[in-house]
Amino acid sequence: MTSLEAALRARFDVREERFEHAGWAVDLLLPRAADELIDEAEFAGDERLPYWAELWPSARALARHLLESGGADVRACERGKVGDGWGGVRVLELGCGVALPSLALAGMGADVVATDWYADALLFARANAERNSVPPLRTELLDWRHPPGGWGHDLVIAADVLYEQRNGPVLAALLSRVTAPGGTVLIADPGRVYAGDFLRLARDAGWSVEQAAVVAEPSAPGAESRVRIHRLRRAAGALLVPAG
Repeated sequence: MTSLEAALRARFDVREERFEHAGWAVDLLLPRAADELIDEAEFAGDERLPYWAELWPSARALARHLLESGGADVRACERGKVGDGWGGVRVLELGCGVALPSLALAGMGADVVATDWYADALLFARANAERNSVPPLRTELLDWRHPPGGWGHDLVIAADVLYEQRNGPVLAALLSRVTAPGGTVLIADPGRVYAGDFLRLARDAGWSVEQAAVVAEPSAPGAESRVRIHRLRRAAGALLVPAG
């Protein structure tokens, strides 16, 4: 057990969950009950809830899609840095939580930055990389409203991030600042009502939008979610800006 995992086990009541697909497997460490992590002061200040502490069906579906695609979602760019497979592909995950999709990509050789709004999520992301012998993840605390300058990723990924109406315009503005020209965005969504508004905003701003896949993923005993993987490609000059 690593020192980071030991520290997390001392702070949190944790559980483990195994994920397997296409010959790849990880044993994830995550908090046992997300609702026990709700901080009333944080919610009152910025309506923050610890969604990061769950392994959502959309994250599992996105990981499955990435493991199967072999890098086909990333179009070769003019710089020639992106070739076959995932080696050398610069990836940014938004709202990573316990970072399953990031772990899958890092394990296949991608250069991954996993981001979240919660510092504890990033600790679990790093611990999960360590305990599964995945190449170390670079992690960054990220407020979507105030992204750093100078980021330009070949692939940006996110799972189930359009659950609130306010998220769409903020995500739209963020993507224009963190995606390289010619880059690709993959958003896994289980059918949130606000997803359509975001996709229309993307099209209106000049991004190409298509449905890359639909993945059936168990969501509860006897039930499943049909998770849509939306692929957005950024043309030169395409911008996404906040609505209104």
